[in-house]
Amino acid sequence: MDLAVVLTVFALIFLAELPDKTALASLVLGTRYRPLHVFAGTAAAFTVHVVLAIAAGSLLTLLPHRILEAVVGALFLIGAVLMLRGRHEAEEEDLGLKEGTAPTFLKVSTTSFLVILVAEFGDLTQIVTANLAAKYHDPLSVGLGAVLALWAVAGLAIVGGRSLLRVVPITVITRIAAVIMLVLAGFSLVEAARGH
Repeated sequence: MDLAVVLTVFALIFLAELPDKTALASLVLGTRYRPLHVFAGTAAAFTVHVVLAIAAGSLLTLLPHRILEAVVGALFLIGAVLMLRGRHEAEEEDLGLKEGTAPTFLKVSTTSFLVILVAEFGDLTQIVTANLAAKYHDPLSVGLGAVLALWAVAGLAIVGGRSLLRVVPITVITRIAAVIMLVLAGFSLVEAARGH
């Protein structure tokens, strides 16, 4: 395991996930239900998505190096454009839970799992995780960094999301993540041009 890869992946996924609809869904769930119950479901859903992304990224590594770097660079570039275009509208998910009831751990965690599982499919952070797995050829380090970042964002959103957004505007977070992706795209495209 490479600590530098874990930290790089953590930083990028953390920044990319903060303005995401799944973070907002976690925030909404966390304000309505017991935080630990919500976190259990969201953490499980994010783990499933990281495993799927790592598997997809590992398949990308079968491509010749030059083509792989070009694909990774193009996908990072697309990711940066998507970040800059914006996805910041607050979306409330239909949770299927009635107000005024005391839902069980199983009901809240299952609902949280399903909301995040559906919302995260094909999401930017899943695509970025697959790209990073292909780029670094280290599925364990990439997977650990991505899972910890997603769990950290979910935890922050569930416990203190509103306070964080008062301190750091979502547009600043989005722009930082987009710049990091542009830099990674540049490195990948230079590597593809060099053909090493």
